[in-house]
Amino acid sequence: MEYALPIAYALLLWWFATGLIFYLDQLPVRTFRWSMLGGTAVLAIALWVIWAKADDSSLLAVYASFTGGVLAWGWQELSLYTGFVTGPRKKSCPLGCTGWRHFGHALGVNLWHEIAIVAVGLAIWGLCGEAVNNWGLCAYLLLWAMHLSARLNVFLGVRNVSEEFVPAHMAVLKSFLTRKSMNLLFPFSITTATIGAVLLFQEAFSADLAAERAGWALLAALAALAVFEHWMLMLPVPVEKLWNWSLPHRRDAAKSRNSISPRFDYTPLKAALRSAPDGL
Repeated sequence: MEYALPIAYALLLWWFATGLIFYLDQLPVRTFRWSMLGGTAVLAIALWVIWAKADDSSLLAVYASFTGGVLAWGWQELSLYTGFVTGPRKKSCPLGCTGWRHFGHALGVNLWHEIAIVAVGLAIWGLCGEAVNNWGLCAYLLLWAMHLSARLNVFLGVRNVSEEFVPAHMAVLKSFLTRKSMNLLFPFSITTATIGAVLLFQEAFSADLAAERAGWALLAALAALAVFEHWMLMLPVPVEKLWNWSLPHRRDAAKSRNSISPRFDYTPLKAALRSAPDGL
């Protein structure tokens, strides 16, 4: 139970926060300003919690700081997929564009987003980098590493690009999703993520204090999620089912298809065929 609770908490926090961001990003564009206002308020609270708990080494403070780091990262995802913090390039990449030119276009689409990641990371470092409780910083940096590795793999080519998660107003991102059976970075990424998860679990099992065990277990769970996410890029599985509740456009589209495509009644046709002459 001592390890199960932080692991379960990290998994549920990641699953729910990810689903909530998907849900907000799929809403009408007119709602985005309110989503960003709410998300920015959450970011401010998260940074305050990280600062307020920086010198507190209690078990509750570890959970609070970790949660602050995850929520700070959530703001980055929300700001990107609502289109508020993206980059100077707004056009899709032209067909046939490859190599460093293609990479430069991808960077142009995401430049402000990448700068915002660094800025918030530096802010968190300033708030708790040298403090006894810097689990929020560790969570943020780990999520950043997961994000960067996954984005590079999707850019270079994977089997499952999960384009259904890209909202319509950010369709420009789809021109940088590449379908391939494998890319040269993936084996390195999955190996590194697996080793990192194992090392973090080892730290959790060898820590002396309960708060430290919880902190390492929380990070280990995130690292295990990195392994899971990377395998989902290569395995042909319907990963979107994990967040069906957060993709309203998919549910609405399914309902619309069912409502406009009623089952055809073959009864009159069958009657006509039975009464037709035998020579037909």
